[in-house]
Formats: sequence, C-alpha cells, structure tokens
Amino acid sequence: MLHRPALLAPLIFALSASAHLPAATIVTPKLRIEVTPGRQDTLWTLSPRPSGRLHRIAPPVFEIDRRTVSAALRNVRQAAAPERLPNGAMEHRFEGTLAADPSLSLGIVFRVADASPIVRFSYTLRSASERRLTKSSGRDAIQYLRFSAAGLTDVREIQLSNFLEVLHSYTLQERSAAAREFENQTRFMGPIVAASGGGESFLAAYEHGSQVPDAFLEFALSADRGIALQAVKGNYLPGQALGPQSPFRTLWFEAAAVRGGIGELRHVYRDFVLKYLAIHPASRTPFVFYNIWNFQERNKFWNGKSYLDSMNNERLLAEIEAAHRMGIEVFVIDTGWYEKTGDWAVSRQRFPDGLAAIRKSLAGRGMKLGLWFSPVHAAVSSPLAAEFADCRMSWRGREHAPHAVWETEASHRMCLVSRYADAFARRLIELHRELGVTYFKWDAVDQYGCDDPRHGHGDETHSPEERAQSYAFQLPLALVRIAETVAAAAPEVIIDFDITEAGRSVGLGFLSAGKYFLINNGPYYQNYDVPIDPVKDNWNLFFHKGPARTWICRTPLSYDSWIPSILFLTHYFPDDPAEFQMVNIASLVLGQNGIWGDLLQVSPEGAALFHRWLSAYKQVRGDITEAPPVRSGAVSGSAEIHEKISPRTGRGVVAVFSTARGRASYITEHRVDRSFLATEDVRVTFDAAGRARLDIEFSRPDAQLVFFGAK
Repeated sequence: MLHRPALLAPLIFALSASAHLPAATIVTPKLRIEVTPGRQDTLWTLSPRPSGRLHRIAPPVFEIDRRTVSAALRNVRQAAAPERLPNGAMEHRFEGTLAADPSLSLGIVFRVADASPIVRFSYTLRSASERRLTKSSGRDAIQYLRFSAAGLTDVREIQLSNFLEVLHSYTLQERSAAAREFENQTRFMGPIVAASGGGESFLAAYEHGSQVPDAFLEFALSADRGIALQAVKGNYLPGQALGPQSPFRTLWFEAAAVRGGIGELRHVYRDFVLKYLAIHPASRTPFVFYNIWNFQERNKFWNGKSYLDSMNNERLLAEIEAAHRMGIEVFVIDTGWYEKTGDWAVSRQRFPDGLAAIRKSLAGRGMKLGLWFSPVHAAVSSPLAAEFADCRMSWRGREHAPHAVWETEASHRMCLVSRYADAFARRLIELHRELGVTYFKWDAVDQYGCDDPRHGHGDETHSPEERAQSYAFQLPLALVRIAETVAAAAPEVIIDFDITEAGRSVGLGFLSAGKYFLINNGPYYQNYDVPIDPVKDNWNLFFHKGPARTWICRTPLSYDSWIPSILFLTHYFPDDPAEFQMVNIASLVLGQNGIWGDLLQVSPEGAALFHRWLSAYKQVRGDITEAPPVRSGAVSGSAEIHEKISPRTGRGVVAVFSTARGRASYITEHRVDRSFLATEDVRVTFDAAGRARLDIEFSRPDAQLVFFGAK
C-alpha cells in the first residue's frame, strides 16, 4: 500500500484495464529512469548504471475538494520530443491520467545529463474541470514523493540555511539520522537527504529556500524506514483553483542513485550543482570580483564623509586602474550609482556622462561591470512606483512607510510576488543592453513582509497569515523566475543574491539560477553583546584589516563539500602589510573570489603581490573550481590546510595557514601535476605515488600557497 501520512485522508484509487501500457524509459550512461503506470506504490523508478539497486519513487498525493487523491497513473505518454538545454542536459516530458480520477492528469518533467547520475524533476497537476486544492487539517496536504531507505544504514540530513550568529553567516550543517529517529517519525528540513549502504547511495532534494528552522517542506521519517517529502505551509492557498487554465506546478526536485558511499555521492552532487543545476551556468565562472562598498563604509566612519561621497568618476576611474593592476576582473559599483530606486537610471548628478568613462575604462582593460540593486524598492517619485502602486508591499492592511535607501530618495517597498517582478526583470535586461552590465547584485530582500490581498499570493478570502506564508513561499521562486528571465535574454549575466543577514531565503532554489553573496564584513558588535552607539559607530566587528576576519570568512567553506564554493561570493581585504595580504589571497583563491576594501591605499608592492598570485590562480582556477575540498586542521588553528586539487588533472592549489611560528608538513591526498608555483617558505617534493609533500617554515603568522599546474 502507498504510505499514508497522518495529514492525509484515505486514498481514492481505482485501477483500470488500461493500466498496463508500456512504461516510458530514459537511459543515460549513469542512470535509468522508468515511469511505471498501473502501480499504486510507484510512479517511477531510478537505478544507477550499469547495474544497481532499484529505487521506487511513490506518486505525489494531493488533497482535492477535501478528498485525498494519489497521482498514480493509469497510462503514460511522451508529451514532447526531448529537448537539449543550454547547459547540455536533456529535458524529457511525459504525461498520464490518474487512475483515481481520469479527469485529472499529471505531467512529469525530467532533466538529465549524460555525465551525471542526478535527475531534476517536477510535476504539473491538471484538471479537466474546475476543482480546488484544499487543506482539511489546516496544514498543507501534499506528499510530493516517498522512497525507502531500507538497507541504507547511513542516512543524513544536509542543511544549507542554518544561520550561525557567532559567524553572522549561513552555513552547511550535516547530521546523521539514528534508528530512533525513524522509530519516532522525526522530520528533517533538508533540503537534501542522503542515504548510503551496501556499496550504493541515494539522494533526494528539493529546490526552494528558507532559514532553518522555518520549514516550508520537510522530510518525514517513518518506522519502516520510509522517507516522505511533504508540504508544510505556503505551498498553495486553501481553495486554490485547479482547472484547465490553472494547473498546479510543483517545485523542482532532485534524486540520485550511485554506486559508492556518501563520499562519492558528495562528489557527483557537487559536480551536478556546478555544471547542470543551472540552465544558464554563467554564475559558475570563477571570476575575481571587487566591490567598492567597503571604502564607502570606511569613508563614512573613518573620514566623516557620506556613503555617496566617493560616487564620482574621479574616484572610480582610479579604482578601476588599481583593480586592473591587481588582476581583478569584475568591478562592482555598489549603492549610489543610480538617481533613484525603481527607475535604476544612472545618477547624472554623480556621473554626468552616464558611466560612459567608466564603461570605456573597463572595456579597455578587459574588465566587466557590476551594479548593486535592491529589487524590492522603488522611489516615491519614480514613475514605476506610480504605475505599479497596487504592487506596493503591505502588512496587516497598511503599506510600509517609505524610507531612504542609502542616502538616496525615500522608497516604497515593492512586492516581487506580483506583476512588478516582470517590470524589474525588463529593467535589468535594458541595463545590460544600455550599459553592458553583466553582474547584478541583489540586496535587501527578506523572506517575509507582505500579506497584501491584491497581489499573487492570496486575496480577501484568505487570512493575513495565509497570504504572508504564500508570499514567503513564492518569493524565492519569484527570484528564480526573474534571474532566469534575465539569463534567457543575456546568458552571460551573473545574478548574485545577498544573504549577509538572517531572514533571507537560502537553499537550492536560487542556486538553480544564480549565486549567493555570503559574507561582507561578518558579525556585528551586537552579535557579541558589545554595546555601541548605533548612531555614530560602525556596527561591523570585523571591519579592520588583519587575519581575524578571514577566520570568519573561511569557516563557511564547509559548503564546498556539497556545493561549490564559487557559488558563495565572500570578500577579503587587500590591505598591506604583505602577511595580511597573503592570508587574504590564500583565502579567496579557495573559491570565494571576492575582494573588499580601499584599493587606492594598497601599495605598489601590495598590488604586485596580488597580481602575481591571482595570475597563478587564473592558470588553474577551473581545476580549483571543480576540485572537491580536502581540509586538515581547524580554521584559525596551526596549521590549517586546504587542498583543492582536481582528481582529473592533478592541477589546483594547496593553501596553508598558521597563527603561530613553527613548521608544518602536508602530503596531498591527490596526485598532482609536477609543475608548480609556490611561496618561498614552502619546500615541495613528490612521493612514489605522485602525491606532493609540502614542508613549510612559518617565521610569523601567515599563509603559504602552492599552485600545481601553474608556472
């Protein structure tokens, strides 16, 4: 029998004579997928190739008109010819009618790549007549999938959105599920569950985002070692229409079946995220980024100026020249380049030529332009705010009061789960064409804040709480849609979502279209209960040069075991002296790739140091990006060692940090390319297996680097 979670009523199910039509099958070098009509417990199966365990994926279960309906199919057909996607994956579409109710149909989309054992899939439920999705218990009543972990003894939850106050950052948390948690029907937020045993592994995941423990979906464990992915809140509105013109589309989900243990599963999943999760994968390109905001802060708190005092051609042209000398590739102008939010037109007061000189300077140096945006703001006098007045965010019947955005005009907060989202996407595409912008930094987008009944997340028939939950659920999907719309028009564009604060939507959803801006200055004094004057003092605790800030920034490299670090942009300081610079250089080349500071104060020797080592990094950055991480020692300890060597090429980097004088030695886990470039205090030799031995002398707290495959 199909597993029946407590939230669902007894199933309506009736097989017909047509239930035994041939199954639809997808076969790649890595996996086999088979859609199986006529089975109550299985919608489709997944198995690794060339041979391996068959994993059964149960049909989704919905509550329709207060009755529970399984989406087991009576038949299945190919709904469209397979389509090649821009990232090289293939999209396959199938459709069938429900055995429980032939007036209902289920569409299934699979996306697979020949080189990956991971499959992305989603469902679309349609009705031939007007029906309603309901919530008899008051809780979302959808079970999206179920599989069995019987025989898989090592079951783990991988969280991506646990916000650690000590770091003031989201981090990856991985924990094992004990037998008692199945016995007691524990629930995991995920978004990834991995299971291993008998030399094979399985993975299931969902593409959404929210901060732990604020779950919109969760994995429910059962005593028979079943694991069901269930909706929790906001996935749909009570009484939501289901009809010919209003199908219900699910999130994207992921599944994998591989030969090998959790280590192999990590490796193939990381490779999937890097190469095949995003249709347009420009966000995976390991450019070196620079953002000017840190000087804007320093100028205000150290020099007594305004945030926008440095927003002028003279300053930025000088910074572009300095950035070029150091080897920076993407130059990001933070807040203040625009006249007002919403319009997002260049401020002619601060840049009379409309950024013409800046664009010319960047183009002449082969550099790219990035700009800062707050997608949820439109200035009071903006024509866009007037045109989309019905799209302003409101809470409990009152619009949010306009407020100044970083010393620019007071702005309304705009709802992205409304028609305003399309206007914002169009404006970004226009700016790409007008100014050549290829990097868009999105800031100040919190997950909650709108319960307005005029938008696309509920109406007057729904309670404010239902509308607020629907907004929070739909917001990350809206961000993905905007990013995908821009990428479809301009595939080279990178969109970066700032998650430097708590309360942001973090998960696999946005990584399907862009990347995250993870850390700028790290914790505030308030995180450590240190009192300050919030009017005159800078809140940032790690605002000054030195190694302490790098300890905070390197700690979330734990993501790199499952999610490539290139997708978590983190900024390091360029400030002299050389020992500080080497610690920052050795940190950023591990994949976080950001620089944050006052470039005009960097000495010529310091700029040359950056240029030398960033030039070495660029020779092997593709290898570093694809390389799984190997780490020895704790962050801020002695020695703290990071190995990023591609098993395929032997090229990459080893970065060694120490906070004390003394010696350290390390033998690489992977075989290495015998050509290398190393800092002067590292002696490199090779063993019989082709691994490298590093012997290092630290005369002071510092960092040492070896790039294998660089010259």
